[in-house]
Amino acid sequence: MSTNRRTFLKTSVALAASASFARFALAQPSAHTGKAAPAPGSRGLLFDSADLPRLRANLQDPRCAEIRGKLLGLDHGAERRFLREELRLNNCAQDLLRARQILEHAALAFALTESGDALTTARLALQRICEYPRWDYFLEGGTETIGFQRAPEATLAVCFALDWLGDRLTDEERRTAEAQVASKGAPPCYRSLYGMKYPDRVRGWTMDPDEHFPYTFDLKRWPLILNATNLKVIPIAALGIAAICLKGRHPDADKWLEMARQSARAFSTMYGLDGAYDEGAGYWGYTTQHLILFAEVLHRKLGIDDRKLINYPGTIRYAVAMSMPCGGKVVSDPHDKVPYNGVPKVTYDPARDMVNFSDAGGMDMTSATWVGHTADDPLSNYAAKHIGSLREFQALFWYRPDAPETPPGNDLLDVRLSNDWVISRTGWKPEDGVVALRSGGPSNHEHADRNSVIFKVHGERLFHDPFKAGYSPATPRWLLRQTEAHTAVLLDGRGHQYHHGEEGTNASWASARIADFRSGPGWLTVTSDATEAYALVHPQAKRVARTLLFLKPDVLVIVDRIRLASALPVQLRFQVFNEDGRGRAACDGARFTIQRPLAGLHGLCVGLAPLTARTGLLALPQEEGQYPYVEVVSPAAADHLIVTASTAVPGEAKVGNLSVVRKGNIWRITGVHLSRSIDASIDSTPDDVPVVSVES
Repeated sequence: MSTNRRTFLKTSVALAASASFARFALAQPSAHTGKAAPAPGSRGLLFDSADLPRLRANLQDPRCAEIRGKLLGLDHGAERRFLREELRLNNCAQDLLRARQILEHAALAFALTESGDALTTARLALQRICEYPRWDYFLEGGTETIGFQRAPEATLAVCFALDWLGDRLTDEERRTAEAQVASKGAPPCYRSLYGMKYPDRVRGWTMDPDEHFPYTFDLKRWPLILNATNLKVIPIAALGIAAICLKGRHPDADKWLEMARQSARAFSTMYGLDGAYDEGAGYWGYTTQHLILFAEVLHRKLGIDDRKLINYPGTIRYAVAMSMPCGGKVVSDPHDKVPYNGVPKVTYDPARDMVNFSDAGGMDMTSATWVGHTADDPLSNYAAKHIGSLREFQALFWYRPDAPETPPGNDLLDVRLSNDWVISRTGWKPEDGVVALRSGGPSNHEHADRNSVIFKVHGERLFHDPFKAGYSPATPRWLLRQTEAHTAVLLDGRGHQYHHGEEGTNASWASARIADFRSGPGWLTVTSDATEAYALVHPQAKRVARTLLFLKPDVLVIVDRIRLASALPVQLRFQVFNEDGRGRAACDGARFTIQRPLAGLHGLCVGLAPLTARTGLLALPQEEGQYPYVEVVSPAAADHLIVTASTAVPGEAKVGNLSVVRKGNIWRITGVHLSRSIDASIDSTPDDVPVVSVES
């Protein structure tokens, strides 16, 4: 067992303290039964025994295949070997995470199947989690644990396991586990939420020096930073559910519950009134699922209804708008088995693809199963059945395959979200066209991507936003957070303002805003002004604006307008999707092509001065993969206006022959594409928003 003497001594002291705390804090066992007094309410935390037949049927449903694999595909021998011999008690980031996942999956598998193997594995995982001296690797004042992820996640796992394993645990196992929740789980979660509520009272947050973690960050501002992020919601859910489980048996349970509910109400304003969530669709799922867990347990156990704190049907519509299924094959992450290196592990599944602004990997619609049922929302039911995937175990409890459903309507074809993200599409099939524009303000987990574009059609990403950006500036893949790794504008080779990662993946100061948004039959035009974001690091920037004209489904015109106080060259980058090594790009003068197996794109760029296009690779080590791009260069000048007309075709079909002709301030785009006549014009006379005209 990989446990040094110092860790062993700390563990022994912690266990002794926990046992003492249990005798002091929790209600004494009933003299009649020898068991602790039952928690308030007779219902299970998330399901009752009467629900088991439905849950077992869901487990066999193809839609729940990923969950079934997690629960029934456990390698019990390997997991027990890890728990007994490999788990490190000074490694919360990786090893406690894995132990927690084992506990959740094995305990739920036992509840559904009564498997003896699952029960044995779950009990061992519970024992080993209880042996950790701390459940998180962050400290306040250098001594007291604060819980952001690992302590909250362990708390939830232990509470659920106690519910699901029931009387198959001994009285001693149950008392020990409850004592751990009351000492290593709830107090760290309370401490973190208290610090976010009263940041001026925090006595300094730091990382635990005993933790086996390869990266360090400056946490001085974290009480302020985390208050608007997913790392507030995870302790909210854990503290609230722990309080419910210990209510009436622990003197602090009511205080914990009040803090959790207050914090949930305060955090609800981080969602737009339309349900939009700034951290992106990836962290949207993680965050929303934990808000839902707390609301569900609170309602089931105490009859308190906080299930409308946010616009839940609206937030599912946000996720539906961000969904972007593609064609092709699953691309496995070649670094999936590599120990944590500050880079997310992402297997690319085209069926789960999404508009991946910020850190995002794949669309999980677990939350839609609950919203569809709770809000009686047919669109959420549709999303739960047909969009993205169901990855998290709680989907089993709420998924109803026979629920009435309604597919997305025309109101979701052209969307400007409350955070100024714009998504336009022809539908939700892999072959449909999708264009997304990242305007708006900063957020946690963001990239330096203002005015960047994603374009997908005919089953392929053609203008790409790379996955798996590094979470630490010490990793080479931190580059993927920068403007130069996006389909965006560079001024003299540099992007807009972004931080250097000293505090993590927190928000920058970079903002853009939508200046114009209009749509009509088969077209959309939108203008985003990112001058403020660029001017923070380019004092000479007077205007940096981008206008899109999307002629659905597969013609995209981009107009970039840059005005500077002094002459500088400007570069436009177009990123190529090459996660599978099958993306190609080529250039000829001011023309370029991007080719993928299922689709190809042809681009023509015309500017105020002659333009040149070239191909390049992002400056990453070879082992990180190849990230090709096209770069179009406008020579040094104070004024730049560049029109990029791009057409996409399925496979390697012949692309349309579009022309861009300038007469004064009028730029006319004409030609034939896939037997369709194209005729549009851009009037650049107005200084702020070009006048876009489309001939029907």
